Amino acid sequence: MTVAPPAALLTPAAVADTVQRLAAEIAAAHPDGVVLVSVLKGALLFTADLVRAFPRETPVEVDFMAISRYAPQRGRVRILKDLEADVAGRAVVLVEDIVDTGLTVAFLQAQMRARDAASVEVCALLDRPARRIVPLEVRYVGREIDDIFVLGYGLHHQDLYRNVPGVYVADRATVLAAPEAYLPHLYPAAFSSRSPAGSTTTTTGGEPAEPGGRVTATRNGGGQ
Repeated sequence: MTVAPPAALLTPAAVADTVQRLAAEIAAAHPDGVVLVSVLKGALLFTADLVRAFPRETPVEVDFMAISRYAPQRGRVRILKDLEADVAGRAVVLVEDIVDTGLTVAFLQAQMRARDAASVEVCALLDRPARRIVPLEVRYVGREIDDIFVLGYGLHHQDLYRNVPGVYVADRATVLAAPEAYLPHLYPAAFSSRSPAGSTTTTTGGEPAEPGGRVTATRNGGGQ
């Protein structure tokens, strides 16, 4: 199946800049320290980079929660992995890769408040309010997006594309029909050796690559 390369929403450099900004915003709001609660699995990469971006003088503790998908027919989610930390009396920031319907975040906020957290805020790399069902505030937002389908940097489909260093806009119907359709574009090094001799492949930046995966010396005039 031949598909066009996905468009870059956040290049690796843009991701790094965004993470740095978000860490600075959270640190400024919580100079006495904060507990980051990473929502597994999608937010793992984002959380790891976010923690490293904090200024050293800001105390940061990290914990993890994993919950089941929201089941409309049951109207609830289940906790699959719970916190180890006691958040009573502490400032908590829930860390998500993407917030859309708000159902998961609303559930987690209620959990933190029930455990007597002093404050509960939300940090999301991406916010997709067009799909919101439950009204909620995402205080720290990396980037607000329309109702688009995104992959990379923790965002996945069938556990594919999580470790792509940037975030890319993909065609939803294409991914649902053929989950591996974007692998040649987002993992070009792995597929370059499969190209016929003398042919060229395309990298995620849209630049033609020479056989063997080397990118030719062309300049990309666009920027994020």
